[in-house]
Amino acid sequence: MPRPVANPPNPWASAHVEYIDAPPARLKVYEQTAGEILSRNDSPDLPFRYSLNPYRGCFHACAYCYARPSHEYLDFGAGTDFERRIVAKTNAAEQLRARFAKKSWSGELILFSGNTDCYQPLEASYGLTRACLEVCAEHRNPVAIITKGALVARDVDVLAQLAREAHAHVYLSIPFVDAAMARAIEPSAPSPRTRFDAMRALHEAGVSVGVSVSPIIPGLNDDQIVAVLERAVECGARNAFRTLLRLPGPVEGIFVERLETALPLRASKVINAIREMRGGAMTEARFGRRMAGQGQRWAAIAALFDATCRRLGIDGREVAYDGADSGVPRTFRRPPQPGDQLGLFGF
Repeated sequence: MPRPVANPPNPWASAHVEYIDAPPARLKVYEQTAGEILSRNDSPDLPFRYSLNPYRGCFHACAYCYARPSHEYLDFGAGTDFERRIVAKTNAAEQLRARFAKKSWSGELILFSGNTDCYQPLEASYGLTRACLEVCAEHRNPVAIITKGALVARDVDVLAQLAREAHAHVYLSIPFVDAAMARAIEPSAPSPRTRFDAMRALHEAGVSVGVSVSPIIPGLNDDQIVAVLERAVECGARNAFRTLLRLPGPVEGIFVERLETALPLRASKVINAIREMRGGAMTEARFGRRMAGQGQRWAAIAALFDATCRRLGIDGREVAYDGADSGVPRTFRRPPQPGDQLGLFGF
């Protein structure tokens, strides 16, 4: 079980505070020794098999975050607990190294942030994501990252190494260009401008980058799709993908409450638009349908997204990492260990 930390580290006092474009807030930090750091994905909707999440809960506090219900497994709440009671898996790098040492590991790509953001502010103090990336670089194991955290630019050196010697691709999740609207719905995430700056820094260092225009919230940010894609291409993005808003379990109530409080004049319009794309419901849980909508309005949004990607010359599909034809090179190798040479002689 997670153990509370009496004097938790303060990410705003770290040497990397310049990457944390978010308001300080009181945090309750818990530390956990993880038994396994890699999660295996069996959902046909997700284009990866293995994901790595060094933290549970997320400071970014995005009202729509589909990962919120996972906090209830810890007997925490999916609301403010998810945002301010953060669990750090302190042995993440050691567990990853142990997994790489097993003969069963063949070097498949690992997606960082399959659940909560691996570059939320606490990473500035703990450095768990960077430590895991260093293990990947040592073993030349391919990686991909999805993040809202501009702190990813701090690790441009190790990501550039992975890009040269294996594979590294970073998606910046940027559903808004309107900074005020982003702050209303993603109150503690970096501003869109800060995320675009991080994207440019990675691109200039030789790291492949893309943009996730997700989630699309009809009636709120669907009119910003073109601007997001154009700005992303200016910053070096080579591909993009989008998903429709998902509101599983308690997330619906949390999202609606935030929407009605922060943007009361838009709330009813947004809720009606969501229901229009979900056949009268607020969410869809079935595989194959939960990432996209239905009806003429969703078809128009999808057509606009696809047409803009074609005009800008980028791939409008999320890269699939879970098949032999994914294009990700098999570069994994275990570094030599002390005594390996003696093993040649039977010692």
